Parts: sequence; structure tokens; C-alpha cells
Amino acid sequence: MATKANFTPDEWKSLLQSPLLVGIAVSAADPSGLFGMLKESMASARALVEAKTDPNSDELVKAVASDFETSEGRGQAQDGLKALFGGSKPGDIAAKTADALRALAALLDAKAPADAAAFKTWLSHVANAVAEAAPEGGFLGFGGTQVSEAEKASVAQIATALGVSVPAGT
Repeated sequence: MATKANFTPDEWKSLLQSPLLVGIAVSAADPSGLFGMLKESMASARALVEAKTDPNSDELVKAVASDFETSEGRGQAQDGLKALFGGSKPGDIAAKTADALRALAALLDAKAPADAAAFKTWLSHVANAVAEAAPEGGFLGFGGTQVSEAEKASVAQIATALGVSVPAGT
């Protein structure tokens, strides 16, 4: 099982920022307004908490979730996202996310082969949870659809970049 010690500081930063990265990509695909964005960001946070407390979670997933609880870990993740998206236009988010996730998938396959599939699948499920967090296209929470076509496409693009199956329900 891989741990933080298996990765360089920059590689670890990539792992730390990855749950936020997939959440941002899904949210950017079809912005849900203020309350929707709050619900979607809470879905990413909830996924980190659940990963740490779930006895069936992969050890690398738990290590990332634990490190994210520290101010240093959150700071590293935020710095990585600022570097990745700094100066970007909204239309650049999907392409930059896909490139970053392909690089992350290759890193996991090379340095953590025993954990790679579980970590990539977990990220795909985080993306799906964000997509399902807030209905799209309604008014004051009424009507609309639970997951928009743009969000479905984003979740599928994330799964493809990671090399895993699209989560059921998307």
C-alpha cells in the first residue's frame, strides 16, 4: 500500500487537490447558482470525510483525506488548484482537468499500482456525488433535473481521463 512517503511533494499535492479538482470541473460544467454551488462543494467535503471514516476505504484514499484535514494539506491543495487554473477562462476548466487527471492516473499506475484503481474509482464517485448534489434548471429548488446533460458529460470525461467506468446513475 502506498503512503505519502511514496510521492514527491508535488505528486502528493496532485493527490490532495484531486477531489477538489473533480468537484470544480463538475460544478463548472453547469453552474447551479449560489445554493447549488454550496451543495456541490459540500458533496466534495462530505466525500473526504466519508473516505476517512469508511473502514472499507483504500488506505491511500484515507491518507489523502487525513492530510486534507490539516491546514497544510488544504493549503497545498488550494495552491495546486490556483497554479492549475490561474488565468484560465471558464471554457479551459474541462481540458485542464482532463489533462491533470490523465497525469494523475499515470502517476498512480506507476507509483501506487495496488491503490490506483481504488483511488481513481473514488475520484469518479466524488465527481458523481457533486453532480447529484443539486438539481439543475429549476426555480428555487423546484423542477429541473437532478443531473444535467453537461454534468453527465463532465462526469464521463473525468472517468475517461482516469481510465475507469462511469459511475452508475450518471
